[in-house]
Amino acid sequence: MNEVKVLADFFFSRMEGKPIIDAAGRRLGKVKDVVILWDGVTPRVTSIKFQNRQQGLLPVELISSFGDDGLRLAVDADHLLTKPLLDNELYVGRWLLDKQIIDLKGSKLVRVNDITLSWVAHEDKRTLVLVAVDIGVRGLFRRLGLEFLVAKWSNHFIGLQYIKPLEVRTSKLQLNRDKEQLEQLHPADIADLIEEMDYKSRAGFIKSLDLEQAGEAISEMGLDSQVEVIAQMDVDHASDILEEMPRDEVANILSEMPQEKTEEILSLMATEEAKEVRELMEYPEDTAGGLMTTEYICLSPHLTADQAIKLLREMAIGAETIYYLYIVDEKEKLLGVMSLRELILASPDSSLESVMEDKVILVRPYDDHRKVAETISKYGLLAVPVADDDGTMLGIVTVDDILQLLMPERSGFDAGLLFRGSKLASRRW
Repeated sequence: MNEVKVLADFFFSRMEGKPIIDAAGRRLGKVKDVVILWDGVTPRVTSIKFQNRQQGLLPVELISSFGDDGLRLAVDADHLLTKPLLDNELYVGRWLLDKQIIDLKGSKLVRVNDITLSWVAHEDKRTLVLVAVDIGVRGLFRRLGLEFLVAKWSNHFIGLQYIKPLEVRTSKLQLNRDKEQLEQLHPADIADLIEEMDYKSRAGFIKSLDLEQAGEAISEMGLDSQVEVIAQMDVDHASDILEEMPRDEVANILSEMPQEKTEEILSLMATEEAKEVRELMEYPEDTAGGLMTTEYICLSPHLTADQAIKLLREMAIGAETIYYLYIVDEKEKLLGVMSLRELILASPDSSLESVMEDKVILVRPYDDHRKVAETISKYGLLAVPVADDDGTMLGIVTVDDILQLLMPERSGFDAGLLFRGSKLASRRW
């Protein structure tokens, strides 16, 4: 089996601007850029863009050697044939150099300071391929012709399999495992990337994500950033993404946006979801009603434990949390609560009414956030239900929502008390 052998490595910065000399020793011009074809496997160089009085593309097959004195051709100028730029080809220098890309391995935005290419041989054929980008300071000094000043510094390369350019130059360009690698990033890492991007890059990047992934990432941002990102979108895209996010977060975001755009977005959302968001927007943001989510699990008291477990498998995907299960009657009145642990340990034939805790710790929709936080802290809860004066279940406030609100107020309420001595897996209400 023939192996691929690397014959030589060199940098785009040392190729750019070098003279092009034909077989007769005559200078034809200088290297302007490199054209690559990226077919989803390895980006290979197909031609060299040259410039003298005119510009053209030299097929890479005409190159006989490359060195410090320039690029030498195997033919003389009289037999030189140029080629056109194809639809699925692009100028790599124009596309990558000095541009921001996503380092998928480090989950961060970086700047391309240089590009690494290699001559490789396979089955008596030589191919020039693009193998990595240089994001280090040494690459920048190399571009300036001052690499000798940082010769002891290490290069900082990222292989092509670990990058995602923010700008796709051709519709046919397919990056290696691009979508799969983005899906492996944590939503919080994607959120950080989005916040670092400029307006143009941000819009294109979010459109490259599927709706669920975009919604999860935006959920990880602070409210100011969420509003900024959603405000920059067209209303159709914004409504699609917001439908993937928790209703309480959507209400908070839309409450901070101009009323006209808010109404446009709500009009495009599903009727039931838009109704829930409008109801949440009626509460002040620092109250239990403003903090609560309507995505929780409620069950009938007449279900058996076995029936409830089967039903839970279907309902869990749309809930904020499934640790607590709320037992309500046909009019949504809150009757009791039980933990997931208690449900699993219950006898399969026992009714939920017989095993639920009917002394429910709850808050009212207009209780302020400090009252909610004190309740969660005192009873060591992961979430607390919100019910009106008639006992109708309205939603739940989760510990992470109240913690996010309290973190900036460290000089007042100690948010750390929320977890003080709590054995959350075994506490009963």
